[in-house]
Amino acid sequence: MADMSPAGSSAPPVHTSLPWQRAAGGANLLSPDGGLGVTIFEEMTTLAVAKGAINLGQGFPDEDGPAEMKEAARAAIQAGANQYAPGKGFPRLREAVAAHQERFYGLTPDPDTEVIVTTGATEAIAASLLAFVQPGDEVLTFEPFYDSYGAIIAMAGAKHVTAPLAAPDFLPDLDALEDAFSNRTKVVLLNNPHNPMGTVFPRDVLAKVVELAEKYDAIIVSDEVYEHLTFGEAHIPVTTLPGAAERTITISSAGKTFSFTGWKIGWLSGPAHLVAAARTVKQFLSYSSGTPFQEAVAIGLGLPDAFYADIAATLKEKRDILAAGLREAGFGVYVPGGTYFINVDAATLGITDSVALARRLPDLVGVAAIPVPVFCHAEGAERTRSLLRFAFCKKTALLHEAASRLATLQDKL
Repeated sequence: MADMSPAGSSAPPVHTSLPWQRAAGGANLLSPDGGLGVTIFEEMTTLAVAKGAINLGQGFPDEDGPAEMKEAARAAIQAGANQYAPGKGFPRLREAVAAHQERFYGLTPDPDTEVIVTTGATEAIAASLLAFVQPGDEVLTFEPFYDSYGAIIAMAGAKHVTAPLAAPDFLPDLDALEDAFSNRTKVVLLNNPHNPMGTVFPRDVLAKVVELAEKYDAIIVSDEVYEHLTFGEAHIPVTTLPGAAERTITISSAGKTFSFTGWKIGWLSGPAHLVAAARTVKQFLSYSSGTPFQEAVAIGLGLPDAFYADIAATLKEKRDILAAGLREAGFGVYVPGGTYFINVDAATLGITDSVALARRLPDLVGVAAIPVPVFCHAEGAERTRSLLRFAFCKKTALLHEAASRLATLQDKL
C-alpha cells in the first residue's frame, strides 16, 4: 500500500487528473510520488494470513445470519429468481423497507417513489453523491471517515471537508462543525452510528447538522447501516428531526444487520425528487443486483423485535470480551456505543505510531487490526496517529482467543 504513516499521508497526492487517480487519492491510496498502493484492509488481511493471525481488521462477521433468510434465498434460486431484478428493486423488498422505517422510527416512505434497492450501501452512497455533487462543490464528513467516502467525493471532483471527532467520546465540537460549513457545502455525508469510531450521535449533534444544512441549503446523505447495532444508546435517524426530511437521503443495508455482507443488498429512502435523482445515477452503475437475495432480505426485515434486540445484546457481549483483552494488553480503550468496532490508544504503551504497530501485531501476538490514521486526511492522521481499530463481529471463542493473545503484548514488545 502507499505510505500511510502520518508524515506520508500528510503530503498531497500528485498526478490526480484522471478519475481513478482522484479516487485513489481520496481514499489515501496514493503515496506522495503518485505511486498506487493497496487498501489497508488488503494489507492487514494478507499479513494475517501469512502469520496465521486472527483477523480483527476488516469488519465482516464470521457467522451467518438467520437460517430462514438463507432458506428463502435458496428457494428463490430454485424457483428461478435468477435474472435481472427491477431497477428500483422488487416491490416486496421496497415495501418491507418502508414497513421497517415505520415500525422502528414512525416514518412512512412511499415504497413506489421514495425507496430504491441498491447494490449494498456503498452503491447507494456513490449514487447519491454522484447525483448531486460536481466540481467546485464541497462535501462535509466527520473525520475519521470510512475510506469509500473520500474516494467517491474525489471521483465526483468535489472538495472533501471534514469536522474532527476527538477522543474520548468522539463527538464533534459544534463550533468547529459550524466552521466546516460554507456556501459551497452541497452535501453533508453523515455516518451514524459511526465507523470507525463507534459513536452513536445524540440528538443535539444531529440537530446542529440539520440546522446548518438548512442554513446552507445542503443535502444530508445519512449512512445508517449500523442502525440496529447499538448498545443501550438509541439510534436516531436524522430524517426524523424537524427540518430534515425534505433534504435527507437515508441509507442502510442487510449486510450489517443480518450478517450477510456478501449479498450486497442495500437501500435508500427519502423525498421522491431526491430518490429519483439518485436512481437515475444508480441505474447506470449496477442497474440491479441480488435477485434471489431481495426476497430473503424482505423476510429478514419482518423478523420480530426479539431478533433485533438479540443481535445487539450478543454483539455487546462480544465487545466486552475484546475490551477486556485490550485493557489487559495495556491499551487505552474507548468503549463504543454502536457498530462492531472498538478503538484503542497505543500511547498508553509508549507507542505513538499505530500504523507501524498494526504491521507488527500479526507477528507479535497473532492478531490483526487497522490503524485509525488511514481513515483521515493529514491533520486528522496526526491527531489519531496512536489509535487502532479492532472488529469484534466474530465468534465468541475466537474473541476469547484474541483477548488471550493480546494480553501477552506487553511481554512481546
